Amino acid sequence: VQLQASGGGLVQAGGSLRLSCGASGRTLSSYNMGWFRQAPGKEREFVAAISWSGGRTYYADSVKGRFTISRDNAKNTVYLQMNSLKPEDTAVYYCAAVGGYYSGSYSAFAFGSWGQGTLVTVSS
Repeated sequence: VQLQASGGGLVQAGGSLRLSCGASGRTLSSYNMGWFRQAPGKEREFVAAISWSGGRTYYADSVKGRFTISRDNAKNTVYLQMNSLKPEDTAVYYCAAVGGYYSGSYSAFAFGSWGQGTLVTVSS
């Protein structure tokens, strides 16, 4: 499945952004979805994930309480609402998808399809 992430931009510390992830020509309703990020010089890291039904969500400790992952299967879109942003949240954010059973793994290898990434820059 081809994914497109959008919504990145420049925001001041303490601000908010909402990222969106959609797919062209394919429904996302049967996929478990995740968000990852990669800062310059660092490895890609898990941010959040949501089961295909939306009934289960998972968060990295670094974003828990600030970020919320959600999905609207009718709109074929997954969201990442990011509040209280910090400069250390600056990264390229990627959405990812995996079908079938999802264990809640934080590993990027658990996801088979990836979008192109959207840049989030948080200024201090």
